[in-house]
Amino acid sequence: MNEASSRPRRPPGLPTRRAARDVLDAVLEAHRPLEEALEALPARLEARDRAAAHRIAATVLRRLGSIDAVLEPFLRREPPPPARHALRIGVAELLLLGTPSHAAVASAVDLAPRAFAGLVNAVLRKVAAEGEALLEGLDAARLDTPPWLWSAWHAAYGPAVRSIAEAHCGPAPLDISVKPGATAPEGAEALPGGSYRLPAGTRVMELPGFTEGTFWVQDAAAALPARLLAPRAGERIADLCAAPGGKTAQLAAAGAQVTAVERDAKRAERLRDNLARLHLPAEIITVDAAQFRPAAPFDAILLDAPCTATGTIRRHPDVAWLKRARDVATAAALQSRLLQAAAGMLAPGGRLVFATCSLQAEEGEAHLREAAALGLKLDPVRPEEVPGLPEAILPSGAVRTRPDYWAARGGMDGFFIARFVKG
Repeated sequence: MNEASSRPRRPPGLPTRRAARDVLDAVLEAHRPLEEALEALPARLEARDRAAAHRIAATVLRRLGSIDAVLEPFLRREPPPPARHALRIGVAELLLLGTPSHAAVASAVDLAPRAFAGLVNAVLRKVAAEGEALLEGLDAARLDTPPWLWSAWHAAYGPAVRSIAEAHCGPAPLDISVKPGATAPEGAEALPGGSYRLPAGTRVMELPGFTEGTFWVQDAAAALPARLLAPRAGERIADLCAAPGGKTAQLAAAGAQVTAVERDAKRAERLRDNLARLHLPAEIITVDAAQFRPAAPFDAILLDAPCTATGTIRRHPDVAWLKRARDVATAAALQSRLLQAAAGMLAPGGRLVFATCSLQAEEGEAHLREAAALGLKLDPVRPEEVPGLPEAILPSGAVRTRPDYWAARGGMDGFFIARFVKG
């Protein structure tokens, strides 16, 4: 027997599971965003393995509370994070992803520290034996939502907190915006308002037209702020906090003269790359929007302000576990500064759309009063401007989308959107 054949064989799919474990460690232990953790994976990891690792890690994060509740009866004491993550991956594969039990158990055992391999093997064999019955009776919506978020959403939305939380339990479909005159990819569902939807797991870069720049990824709710601004050809419009560029692309595609302002240099470069692929023009300025002083006032401004992003949990399940209640007040204070700056750079009679992809009222509805103090008059949104979403229009005339809207179609991100005219 030669040396190569005497080595232990690596279980099939092990690089994928190792990558998923590393991602979970980055998110749950180092508190790094999921996207950043995925970008940090080794370049040698094949695209298919990277995508599979993303799927496993996202499933664990999406159903973290339920997975830990399944494990609790089988654990006498808390295992260290590497063993805990191996167990979580094993449960996700056994009960949620349909992985054959022998592969799920063997791979999880191989992932665990040697001292805990026996524990992982014993626990997951029990989980495999009892199967999906372990999930029955669990209040998944409550378990998979951090308590502070559940309380805040219950205060803001009442009983709808449950349908919001349930909308986060599965992967989100892929939404795209298509350039005017271009054709959507075959099989894409046309949504009310102009967006198109493809199934969850669609590999966007493999779709016909991606390389040619005929469309870009943008959740249906995220496409609303630019549409409600109603850009006109030739207008000078500022897109503040512009990266990654979906809204800039909408404005530029309408023929506006767009100034895209982005504070982070790395994100500004991503914005530049996206616009280059789409063959759309915009002036890109790397500066803090709160400090930006244009040479002349703008005809219209789109401010999609930085926020806690709790409205995007269906696509970014890490947000639920990375954010804390204290982050809401910090984000709201920044939004107030940006709103004040935006009002100062808007021409009299100009339009301003303020938006946040947060479900927290402090980052949305609470800003209406301060906007009025800045001389911004709320311009109510009409039902025909948000087709298929009459329930999203608030009594004030602002818009609030939620993940449980369009549930039969796959939901949408949670956004607050308000349109103003400067007096």
